[in-house]
Amino acid sequence: MKITMLNGNPDPDNQKFDDYLNNLVKLLESSDNSVVHFKLLEMKIRPCRGCFDCWLKTPGQCIFKDDSHDICREIINSDFLLCAAPLVMGFPSAVLKIAMDKLIPLLLPYIELVDNKECHHMKRYDKYPLIGLIIEKEDDTDSEDIEIVNDIFSRFAIDFKTSSRFVMQTDIPVQEISDEINRI
Repeated sequence: MKITMLNGNPDPDNQKFDDYLNNLVKLLESSDNSVVHFKLLEMKIRPCRGCFDCWLKTPGQCIFKDDSHDICREIINSDFLLCAAPLVMGFPSAVLKIAMDKLIPLLLPYIELVDNKECHHMKRYDKYPLIGLIIEKEDDTDSEDIEIVNDIFSRFAIDFKTSSRFVMQTDIPVQEISDEINRI
């Protein structure tokens, strides 16, 4: 399986989080998966400004020449997208959010009614990867916080024409997350 990982760790001193993801990559690769691991903090990704040029002037690509082009290309050609970030004030980091916002060129500007109740953008491609989220909890994270993050991520999956397979935390052994991904 081809897996793209977005590492949204905003803190270069949080080596524990990066080590966790590096160990996960090793386990996944040892199971014959191909993993592309983007460390978003080290990349040049400009925030989406909502200009719609990715739909009108340069269809399917952000008008800004940044690393989001490489990320989009890898993601749309993947079987699974794994997003990962520590929680910051109850939500996955802004570093991850900026990268996820830059995935909008992978959709069309046209709107369709889904399940006769919601309006969503139409697909640009025939296939979109399944997705999962790994989060590192804050000291005061409770079950309600996890439920909110899960709900938001599930909504993102609907907008992204796929489904969320899981939201897991870094206090779960890395082998369990690898096993979950390998069952897909």
